[in-house]
Amino acid sequence: MERQLKLNFKNILLSALVYLELIILVILVLYPVLWLIGSSLSPIRGTPGSVTQDTFGFLPIPRNLTLDNFRRLFDEHDYGLWFRNSLIIAVLNTIGTITVHTFMGFVFARLKFRGRKMGLLTIMILQMFPSFLALTAIYVVFLTFGWLDSIYPLALLYIGGGIPGTMWLMRGYMLNLPKSLDEAAYMDGATKMQVFTKIIFPLSTPIIAFVGFGAFMGPWMDFIMPRLLLRDSANHTIAIGLFNLADHGAGTWDITAFTAGALIIAIPFTAVFFLFQRYFVLGAAAGANKGE
Repeated sequence: MERQLKLNFKNILLSALVYLELIILVILVLYPVLWLIGSSLSPIRGTPGSVTQDTFGFLPIPRNLTLDNFRRLFDEHDYGLWFRNSLIIAVLNTIGTITVHTFMGFVFARLKFRGRKMGLLTIMILQMFPSFLALTAIYVVFLTFGWLDSIYPLALLYIGGGIPGTMWLMRGYMLNLPKSLDEAAYMDGATKMQVFTKIIFPLSTPIIAFVGFGAFMGPWMDFIMPRLLLRDSANHTIAIGLFNLADHGAGTWDITAFTAGALIIAIPFTAVFFLFQRYFVLGAAAGANKGE
């Protein structure tokens, strides 16, 4: 009886510690989000320290809620232009990534040809090097071809730069699909392109959704490449625009407009995530197998 009581007490204590840890993690995750929302609705303009003066208690809720910060983004700043540029790059990158990377994954997973192993080895080696090592070379190429201050070549750069990583995910997923499907289609007279479009592509929906979401999300948050290649303010993306809201020389920061802009960015991410949520876990798990 005494032993059973000790075991019950131990189980209760462990459960309590687990729940306490989960509560702490939830607070650590949600509090910055609540602070972001509260700051975006605050009437005070200035640094983060000045915004906290308009809040009360533990929750970062302003005393006087207002939507003026969202209005100022479009009236006093070019947030609409930044959003349009980022959206164009994100959509082009998503379409290009799904088209090019899916086809490359099919070629390296389902077809046998000379130089296949060397190509896979080359892509694996390229995956080891971070993209910022090539910044000088990228800038020279864009300068030579007159692509500076243009958002469309930047989208092309994202598509090509993502090949080493996402192609392996596509290939790993397609290696798990039964090859008997291909053989049956070939026996019925189907071409390789028909096998890809009619069989492999529809069956690869989970990994395509996972890779497509990553391709859509990347350009919104990238700062280094747009900062280097897009100098004209008419072609700035959201990352550059929000960065420029800070007067770095004077040390001032329009933090409430910044948080309002950051909150708007979360809307397309959240919508896409909930629409394709059921595919993400399947795609991430299945694509992790890189196969032979």
